[in-house]
Amino acid sequence: MDPHLLRTYVTVARLNSFSEAARALGYTQSAVSQHIAALEQDLGAPLLTRRPVAPTAAGERLLEHAGPLLLRLDAARADVARLAAAPAHRLTLATAPTALVPAALAALPPAGVTLRVLARDVVPAAVADGTADVGLVDGLAAPSDPLRLPDVAPLTTYGIAEQEVCVLLPTGHPLARRAGLRLADLADARWLDAPDTGLPLAHLRDANGGDGFRPALRYDGTDVHVLTALAAAGHGLALLPRSAATHVPGTVAVPLTAPRVVHRTELVYSGTPTGAVRAWADALSGGR
Repeated sequence: MDPHLLRTYVTVARLNSFSEAARALGYTQSAVSQHIAALEQDLGAPLLTRRPVAPTAAGERLLEHAGPLLLRLDAARADVARLAAAPAHRLTLATAPTALVPAALAALPPAGVTLRVLARDVVPAAVADGTADVGLVDGLAAPSDPLRLPDVAPLTTYGIAEQEVCVLLPTGHPLARRAGLRLADLADARWLDAPDTGLPLAHLRDANGGDGFRPALRYDGTDVHVLTALAAAGHGLALLPRSAATHVPGTVAVPLTAPRVVHRTELVYSGTPTGAVRAWADALSGGR
């Protein structure tokens, strides 16, 4: 299967338009039509209806495979490019909003750093396809347990920090004076659903046996300050690492005491780090 044809198909299916796909890809509309026809002939099945432009059942199934396939190709290209390139005195870091722990900040080189704050599920893909040299991801885990990351490419990960998890409450909340809170007692509370900023509600449900934690408000951004301001205004509770939950005006950070989980941060990279990436990784890992 020709990856160029596959990319054209994914673009047409995403935009639901041959002409829009041609503009996005820099092709003529005729070339896009030829690409789709060649791919359909190769696979022996129609992939798109024409009026309106939409994936067929076979096309939908191909889309399920296309994303991982194209990402693997991009990852292979980026991995080879890293080996061929001379060591660079620069570092492009992709990080989830709450993964940039104090130790990681302190170890950053004084110059040549580009910092990209992304949704946590996007960080591994950014490292795999070469958009970032290295990444930081985080999540809820049992102490010393590795995070479960998307299988996007051969990546190396290791933990660099674990810290206490806290429930962020407005100061006037009935539970704000508690010394600790059990997750099971909060299943029916009003929660902020901020999957790219706070710890996702799906993680809380998993830790609680799959029940509860319905969102009162959803926030789709990556700004931790917006999330904490929403919690301070009483729009819902948020689960955050201690470093992000303390000293927030109008709120109280109450430790989560059960189940026994931590906020874990992991370093993610591809291949063998060199230059500034190697120096930063060594500083975080203690020379491992």
